[in-house]
Amino acid sequence: MIYLEELLSLIVNVAIHIFELMGVGIITFSGGAAFVKFLGSSPDTKIYLAKGLAMGLEFKIGSEILRTVIVRDWKEITVVAGIIALRAALTFLIHWEIKEEEKAGE
Repeated sequence: MIYLEELLSLIVNVAIHIFELMGVGIITFSGGAAFVKFLGSSPDTKIYLAKGLAMGLEFKIGSEILRTVIVRDWKEITVVAGIIALRAALTFLIHWEIKEEEKAGE
């Protein structure tokens, strides 16, 4: 039984790092691409960057949700819950901004 718990912990830790890496990669790529669009005076730069940030944050939230599987005490749970709440609020605000920008562009 202990081996199964250690195996689960290992799998979850690897998955957390993969999701974190994917989130950082998406945010970095979309930031760079948005900068290139900005230099070209593209009108959809802001929406492109916001969508990239939102997608990257979704992966980061996924990693935090996975992190709840391996936390051991209430202090860790409250920290993870706070991080999830902040990232979810950021994602909500970014989606709201995307909708407002798309409405203004119509």
